[in-house]
Amino acid sequence: MEALGRRPHGIPMCVILMLLLLVTVAHSFYLPGVAPKDFVKGDLLKVKVNKLTSVKTQLPYSYYSLPYCKPEKIVDSAENLGEVLRGDRIENSPYVFKMREPQMCNVVCHVTLNAKDAKEFKEKIDDAYRVNMILDNLPLVVPYKRPDLDSLVYQHGFDVGLKGQYAGRPEEKYFINNHLTFTVKYHKDEETDAARIVGFEVKPFSVKHEYEGKWDEKTRLTCDPHAKRTVTSTESPQEVEDKKEIIFTYDVEFQESEVKWASRWDTYLYMADDQIHWFSIVNSLMIVLFLSGMVAMIMLRTLYRDISKYNQLETQEEAQEETGWKLVHGDVFRPPTNSDLLCVYVGTGVQFFGMILVTMIFAALGFLSPSNRGGLMTAMLLLWVFMGLFAGYASARLYKMFKGTEWKKITLQTAFMFPGILFAIFFVLNALIWGEESSGAVPFGTMIVLVLLWFGISVPLVFVGSYVGFKKPAIEAPVKTNKIPRQIPEQAWYMNPIFSILIGGILPFGAVFIELFFILTSIWLHQFYYIFGFLFLVFIILIVTCAEITVVLCYFQLCSEDYLWWWRAYLTSGSSAFYLFLYAAFYFFTKLNITKPVSGILYFGYMLIGSYAFFVLTGTIGFYACFWFTRLIYSSVKID
Repeated sequence: MEALGRRPHGIPMCVILMLLLLVTVAHSFYLPGVAPKDFVKGDLLKVKVNKLTSVKTQLPYSYYSLPYCKPEKIVDSAENLGEVLRGDRIENSPYVFKMREPQMCNVVCHVTLNAKDAKEFKEKIDDAYRVNMILDNLPLVVPYKRPDLDSLVYQHGFDVGLKGQYAGRPEEKYFINNHLTFTVKYHKDEETDAARIVGFEVKPFSVKHEYEGKWDEKTRLTCDPHAKRTVTSTESPQEVEDKKEIIFTYDVEFQESEVKWASRWDTYLYMADDQIHWFSIVNSLMIVLFLSGMVAMIMLRTLYRDISKYNQLETQEEAQEETGWKLVHGDVFRPPTNSDLLCVYVGTGVQFFGMILVTMIFAALGFLSPSNRGGLMTAMLLLWVFMGLFAGYASARLYKMFKGTEWKKITLQTAFMFPGILFAIFFVLNALIWGEESSGAVPFGTMIVLVLLWFGISVPLVFVGSYVGFKKPAIEAPVKTNKIPRQIPEQAWYMNPIFSILIGGILPFGAVFIELFFILTSIWLHQFYYIFGFLFLVFIILIVTCAEITVVLCYFQLCSEDYLWWWRAYLTSGSSAFYLFLYAAFYFFTKLNITKPVSGILYFGYMLIGSYAFFVLTGTIGFYACFWFTRLIYSSVKID
């Protein structure tokens, strides 16, 4: 058996089998949407169309909501949950290329507009809508040169059209981009002659195609492949008016590129302003260092000078200053008012923290790259559902410490309160999008799926977590609580709860607001956000800042003999969400060009959801920091 089970060099057979299995899995497994495809000369390349998007309205529409050329049969591509929630509608198109075979002036279709079609095109041109296409999972981009940068910048998608005037005429006309000059960049394998697509670019033109006689399939146009005449920007543009005929055409050229397939997204994700991210990190680290110094000073005063030299205070004045927090030892662990609600919010915060942490780790490792459309949202949604286990556990543990007995009631509140509020806001916003007939509206079937995820997985997991948490022994307070509450002395103006809570939120917000600008830009100006390494650093800085500012203000509060710290600790760091919402309003009025009332409601509705989630996250971090701090200092001091 020994001879059969082992190789001569002592490597167990099971290890060899495991390694072979891993190699096989490595060869057969790719992240969704990230598997490379090899194309040989003449292979068909099918262009897919995605939604029409606008930074002015934030309402996406299906490509075929406009009277563009259609294929014989429109087929929806398989979508994940994240893509549906983002409003992506990926469908096939009549644009079909052959690998490394250039084409010139291919006619897609010939359309005569009616009044309704012309009106729809004009509305989309007014709202600055862009057409998005995909080839081999790469989005279509328009390269252009910014005057302040040496390198090219890429705009996602091309404009439906433009507005302009003829020379010497005052009236404004609408022109459609009906001719597309595509450039497909490929990286060739010298040995096999196969190639991989590494770039997909377009130059759109508005061209009024001229032809003689009646229109048919063989009619020669302004651009003529036989005469090698291509479209240039000097051609007469194509107007959008009732009864105008439009001929949609395209050219394709293929360019060999030195860019390898693994690096093909680098040009799309080029970041010209990475210095500002480093500035953001350094700025945040300065805040952290300042707060760490404060916390270290407090720890030394309370734990070293105060606890070690308990009976050796030099002056009566120093004794009064040093022992302020010790005087409230009999009340500091008295359950707060609305303790049930606090348990629910803490449990929800733990759920949110777990979701964000795991998402950040996966994103920083590259699992949630922009090439995997909808992957980020799908991952966050599923993680939120499974983190319900920790939500139930955290809320039940705290509830039992507060001498609570009805654990099922607290479990139901944890399972339904926060998601219920979010779902209600989301439902109202979705109804507004549906009213605008936008493809961004989440279909009824997807709504059912979301409800099933909530009721079928999240709620039972919250119950399991609560059951386990409530079965454990209650967390013991390090000091006994007096039966009669101590009277709180009159506080100085700067210890006023509202004032200190609002002050506490400034620093956590200050640590993240520069990165917040880039996140808002990626969401509302339709740019890729991929610098998850920076974001993970900022997230860690946020955790430390929330914890330290809460500990510092909690210490000052206890020193002034105010023992009502439970809710204050949660609200101190949680108030950073208030500043986040104010910043979102500032961003709306200074950076966005949203004109429609519905789009404004959508923006503030989604930012309200984001701010509420940020409140729960930061509040929980602050609460646990203060909880740890109070337990630490009161367990270290001797009480007579």
